[in-house]
Amino acid sequence: MLTQEILVEIHVLHRQGKSIRSIAKALNVSRNTVRKYLRDIARTPTYSRRDDRPSKLEPFKTYLLERIEAARPERIPATVLFRELQAKGYDVTTLNWTHSLK
Repeated sequence: MLTQEILVEIHVLHRQGKSIRSIAKALNVSRNTVRKYLRDIARTPTYSRRDDRPSKLEPFKTYLLERIEAARPERIPATVLFRELQAKGYDVTTLNWTHSLK
């Protein structure tokens, strides 16, 4: 992903007389990318927005909420909930599991 800083750097290095190849090498971008942004000074990079996809945890949310509510005022450790979900078919690593809880 090109930042505005890199775009400015491309133009600065070009004005200093650097070749397209040396600019590309210095900034770790393709020569064609350097050419493209030198041709059109006003061009800014465009990025398409990704579609939001549902969480793998979505089918289990009602179960989790019911389970947590039933245990109140006590807390259920995340590892216990994770093992219960694995038994129900939840297929994700513990790292992804803890990340989705945050």
